[in-house]
Amino acid sequence: MNDAPLGRSAAYHVLTTGYVGSTGPGVAATVSYIADAGRHVIFDPGMVASRDDILAPLAALGLGPADITDVVLSHHHPDNTMNVGLFPQARVHDHKVEYLGDRWTNRDAEGYELTPSLRLIRTPGHSPEDITLLAGTDTGVVAFAGDLWWHADGPADDPVAPDRETLRTSRQRVLAAADLIVPGHGSPFEPDDTTPL
Repeated sequence: MNDAPLGRSAAYHVLTTGYVGSTGPGVAATVSYIADAGRHVIFDPGMVASRDDILAPLAALGLGPADITDVVLSHHHPDNTMNVGLFPQARVHDHKVEYLGDRWTNRDAEGYELTPSLRLIRTPGHSPEDITLLAGTDTGVVAFAGDLWWHADGPADDPVAPDRETLRTSRQRVLAAADLIVPGHGSPFEPDDTTPL
């Protein structure tokens, strides 16, 4: 089964590239913006040194917080969710619920399509509630994978993962669909034979 979305009209920008441990002074999330079919999506608005690290690149795209229609949270660790409140008008998506204002709508993330080019899939491993956003673009499928990979080097053995085999299975699922991976705390990378499973 290929999880890749059928559409190929999405566009994306990495707003800020994150870091963790040895790759930076502390911890910061890789925060991304994805657009398709009138939807303006922020993925993992987590910890950053300054909120301007998110808002300034967004403004350079001609967008402000009120323009964001959706926020996708890969999982509920604070380093990936800290700045969700920057986008108070957005629908917020996690592994099992869509939130908007004071409304809570139960729905499973597995296979949920924001648009024909934007699909959520469940990818537990780093935590039990991990999800990945697969974006079909004109250059291929981009996987916004949260902390399935912190950066291109893994880590191969995620010290936070409760079950190594579940993590491996989810990584394989993403690799089968994606041409490019945007990890939780590093730069986008093209997977190859050295990509940690």
